[in-house]
Amino acid sequence: MPDLRRDPIVGRWVIISTERNGRPHEFVHLQPARPISTALCPFCPGQERLTPKEIMAYRPQPAEPNAPNWTIRVVPNKFPALHVEGDMGREGVGLYDRMNGVGAHEVIIETPGHTEGLADMPAKKIEDVLWAYRDRIIDLKKDLRLRYILIFKNHGAAAGATLEHSHSQLIALPIVPTSVINEIEGCRAHYEQKERCMYCDILRQDLSDGGRIVAENPEFVCVTPFAPRFPFEMWILPKRHAGYFEESQKTQFEFLAPILSDCLRRMDKVLARPAYNFILHSSPLHERTGDFYHWHLEIIPKLTQVAGFEWGTGFYINPVSPEESAKYLRDAEL
Repeated sequence: MPDLRRDPIVGRWVIISTERNGRPHEFVHLQPARPISTALCPFCPGQERLTPKEIMAYRPQPAEPNAPNWTIRVVPNKFPALHVEGDMGREGVGLYDRMNGVGAHEVIIETPGHTEGLADMPAKKIEDVLWAYRDRIIDLKKDLRLRYILIFKNHGAAAGATLEHSHSQLIALPIVPTSVINEIEGCRAHYEQKERCMYCDILRQDLSDGGRIVAENPEFVCVTPFAPRFPFEMWILPKRHAGYFEESQKTQFEFLAPILSDCLRRMDKVLARPAYNFILHSSPLHERTGDFYHWHLEIIPKLTQVAGFEWGTGFYINPVSPEESAKYLRDAEL
C-alpha cells in the first residue's frame, strides 16, 4: 500500500510508492565514459585566462592573482544569471512587479584536479571548500541590496553540470525565494506554538527512532527526511541549533567536512556514483530568523524525473521509503 507523508516544515505531501521500484541497482544507469581532457578546461591550473578574473583564491604561498598554484579559486560566472552592477529599478507594470537583475553569480572551483570529485577529496580539502563558502557569504553580506545567498553544486550532466571539473556555484539574490520563505514560515509557526525549533525537534525524534539516521558525529547528523521528495535524499544538520551557516566556527567545519565526505562516499557506493545536487539552506542575510530556523545541507541524487503529476499537483512520488534508503546507506561498506 502506498504511503502518503506530509513534510512538517512546508506542509508538502509526498507519496511513498515502494511497489514501483526500490532497490539501489534499479536506479543505476550505466553511461559511456566521457573522454577526460584538460586542454580546454577553464577550471584547470594554467588556464586561468579562460575565466573572468578571480574574486578570491586560496594558495599555499602568496602569488599574483589569476596565476596557477591555487587550491581553491572563486571567479564570476562567465554567463551570470544576475549582475552586481546597477540599481534595483523596482517598478510596477500594471498588476505585475519587476526589478533589474541585480545580484551575484560566482563559481567556486573546489580543486585544481580535473578528475577529483568532492567525494574523492580528503576531509581537510572539503573543509577548505566550506571555508570558501563562508568567506564569500560574509563578503557579499556587506551589500545591503542582497537578501539571500544560495550555494549549490550540480554534479554530473543529469544534475545540470555543464563542466566536468568539480565546482560549486553561488547566487546572491535581491529577494528571498518563495521556497525559503515557506520553510521559514513553517519553522516560525512551530516556534510560535511550541517555542522550539522545528529542525531541533526533528533531530531529537530521528535520533531517538534511529531508522532514518545515515551517519552522525559529535556535531552533525545525516538523516533521510520523513517525507523525502526523491529516493535517497539526505539532509545534514548541525546537532546544536544554528540559523546561519556563515556563523559556523572552526570546530563545526572540522566535523561537517568528514560527515559530508562520508555521506557522499556512501551514496557513491550504493548508487554507483550518481549525478546529484547539493544545496545549502541558510537564513536570509538581514533577517533575524536564527531563533527558529536551522541551517542544513540537502543532497539529492538524480535518480528519477519530475513529470506531469508532480508539476500538476506539487506532490512527489518517491519509490523508496526513507527508512529503506537510510539502511542501504548506513550499511554501505566504505
